[in-house]
Amino acid sequence: MKPSIDLAVIGAGPCGIAVGAAAARAGTSAVLFDRGPLTASLLDYPYYMTFFSTAQKLEIGGVPFTIPDPRPTRRDALAYYRRVVKHYDIDVRQYHTVTGVSRTSDGFRLAVRKRDGSVLEVAARHVVVAIGGFHEPNALGVDGEDLPKVHHYYREPYLFTDQDVVVVGAGNSAVEAALEMYRNDVRVQLVHFADRIDKGVKPWVVPDITNRIEKGEIPVHWNHRVAEIRWNDVVLRHVETGQTRTIPNDAVVAMTGWRAHPAILRSLGVGIDEETGIPNHDPETMETDVPGVFIAGVLAAGHNANKIFIENGKEHGGLIVRALGRTPVA
Repeated sequence: MKPSIDLAVIGAGPCGIAVGAAAARAGTSAVLFDRGPLTASLLDYPYYMTFFSTAQKLEIGGVPFTIPDPRPTRRDALAYYRRVVKHYDIDVRQYHTVTGVSRTSDGFRLAVRKRDGSVLEVAARHVVVAIGGFHEPNALGVDGEDLPKVHHYYREPYLFTDQDVVVVGAGNSAVEAALEMYRNDVRVQLVHFADRIDKGVKPWVVPDITNRIEKGEIPVHWNHRVAEIRWNDVVLRHVETGQTRTIPNDAVVAMTGWRAHPAILRSLGVGIDEETGIPNHDPETMETDVPGVFIAGVLAAGHNANKIFIENGKEHGGLIVRALGRTPVA
């Protein structure tokens, strides 16, 4: 089977779309495959989330991201990235799961399972893995974490009305979830292993959470970790003294971050640093140590998903296309 496309892009999130847009501008053929819908990762964001980045910084391929407010919401972003796909007529195969990739004499062969269970083979000269970094939550590693009261996704507060909820963490996701729940009749408490909120919390959110904490409206257990989760309560342990305390609890929202499952890269022989989780690659081209295999987006950050966002991960598409000897048209 001769390669029919230049780039097979695994993943149709914003950074995968950026690869498709860069390819279209350079006259390079590309097809995006995703096991779910377009921009599936954004669908898992809280429904009413506002991005830290401005709309301009999230723009792809020169398509204007025009909104009346300086920072877009989740809904704005979902509409915008659909518009980019339509603008460049990017070939996106939704609900097409790439189950395997193998090298051939002139490129790669992808085994792709469609939604109906049928399998097709696709030949491509190069492969871009842009699967994101949100495949598996960082586990708390405690007894009771498998109880249905534990949530690693947070979308909206109404599931928790008039309940006692522990939010684990003090980064953006944790702080914003706690504030939204507090304002919707949830008795919410924060648990964090450090003694302050994370430095990366959005500047306009900091005064709000600080005031809620100082007034005791959102109690915080600094320097504590969750030690055990039970149906009606949670056991916390102080990180220094080891002393425990038990608090009543109906639900746990664990905003502990996520990590990628780069199984496809491993199957192709791409080296991955065990400590950082970063695949071996040239940051100037995004090509891995296996010729013809590229990465794009947050996957390049390994376990530190906060290092690469849409606003810098979107640049990977242009780097990849230029590495193929093509130059995107301005």
